[in-house]
Amino acid sequence: MIIIGEKINGAIPSVSKAIEARDEDAIRDLVRKQVDAGASYIDVCAGRAPENEKDEMLWLIGVIESETDTPLCVDSPNPKLLELLIPRIKTKGIANSISGEGDKCDVLLPVVKEYGWDVIALTCDDTGIPAKADKKTEIAFRLIQKCAEYGIPPDRIYVDPLVLALSAVNDSMVNFMQAITDIKAKYPTVRFTSGLSNISYGMPYRKIVNQLFLALAMSVGMDSAI
Repeated sequence: MIIIGEKINGAIPSVSKAIEARDEDAIRDLVRKQVDAGASYIDVCAGRAPENEKDEMLWLIGVIESETDTPLCVDSPNPKLLELLIPRIKTKGIANSISGEGDKCDVLLPVVKEYGWDVIALTCDDTGIPAKADKKTEIAFRLIQKCAEYGIPPDRIYVDPLVLALSAVNDSMVNFMQAITDIKAKYPTVRFTSGLSNISYGMPYRKIVNQLFLALAMSVGMDSAI
């Protein structure tokens, strides 16, 4: 199981404060704790004001790289920022992410190809995040084919079928598992990841729900979790 540590994210209030204060010690502590807990990659996401994202990401990446050689999963909704950041990072990592939205693929995939990175492919497009497995699968096929146009093979792609919260969509787990099964049937070497804790949003006993989700998802071939 490839674990992508998710704790360096400006959407977390304590991390947001650390970024604003440029508190290197706080970020280093989060890096060490995640590496010690077995993280294969460290996700880094500024997650704050878009106008400050470039400077904040460059600062975060510098602090993290000075603390660990663990590769990064560089996370931003802005593909042009990822395009700028990837050439500056020491170790090959994962670009987070492409999707069927706008021009994300055409902006990001050339630099992913050039620098030999892996990439997360989200099963959403300009119409939103689909709930049903067949639509998730359709978008995934398009993204895998788009990657192929840039010479990026399936084994460098982490498809994220975007599990929805059970509190809002009762059959979200069923559709997530079916999407993995259907995509894997056509592309057996493609890899899968997910924002694991999304499944339990708004629910009690979140840790238990997350653990069950992980076990069930692994049973159908999920390789990674954020």
